[in-house]
Amino acid sequence: MEGFEDSNLFSIALVSLYVMCPLTVASLQFQTAPYGKHVQPGWGPSLPAPLAWFLMESPTLWLTLLLYPHGRNRSHPVALAVLFLYLLHYAHRTLIYPLRLHLFSSRKATGFPLLIAFFAFAFNLLNAYLQSRSASHYADYTSQRWAWPRLAVGAAIFFWGMAVNISSDLALVRLKAEGKGYKIPRGGWFELVSCPNYTGEMMEWLGWAVMAWSPAALGFFLYTCSNLGPRARASLQWYRTQFGDAYPKSRKAFVPFIY
Repeated sequence: MEGFEDSNLFSIALVSLYVMCPLTVASLQFQTAPYGKHVQPGWGPSLPAPLAWFLMESPTLWLTLLLYPHGRNRSHPVALAVLFLYLLHYAHRTLIYPLRLHLFSSRKATGFPLLIAFFAFAFNLLNAYLQSRSASHYADYTSQRWAWPRLAVGAAIFFWGMAVNISSDLALVRLKAEGKGYKIPRGGWFELVSCPNYTGEMMEWLGWAVMAWSPAALGFFLYTCSNLGPRARASLQWYRTQFGDAYPKSRKAFVPFIY
């Protein structure tokens, strides 16, 4: 894992991540990924949503754990802290979130298109490779002056975002589990943005990028914004179409008071 071929592959993967950001923003102006409230017919076979989330997010766990031990910085405390929070997020997203969906979903719950799950699986393969190799091998840990203050600030942002993300996801799952279709979410961050679950995840990866302080981590944060920002905007438009004047006009999509 330490030869030239891996270095070349890492560079290609990193450039690919950055190129994907504007392409993702552009494509989502024309087509919102068809799952959840945006589900549409004509996308081929589908999987139960809990199974789809488990399968497509799983590379973030198994591939990361396979690759990380081969890095030259695998024992560095900063690298271990960065890895721990990455795995913490994805342990929830891969294991706990699908289980919660399974427990709260109704029998009439919509499926998750297999094609979309495949694309997400492929992205997570790319990103798990990038982030694990960056943290364990390619990141520069020689300068320690700002490392620990940066870790503290980044971790605080990360955990705040994670709390917003998980609590908002749980509120949406419980609201949908009432079995009366979609409703207007109320309370907390829902009073500021239509998708605080996306806002929270964006803040998680901002904090994580501050901690990791690497091109790979920054690229992941930018991709998260490129993917979730347009989807949050589409969800805001969906709520306004669905509920009309009953939906609060002051709510933004993704960033409170701004977007």
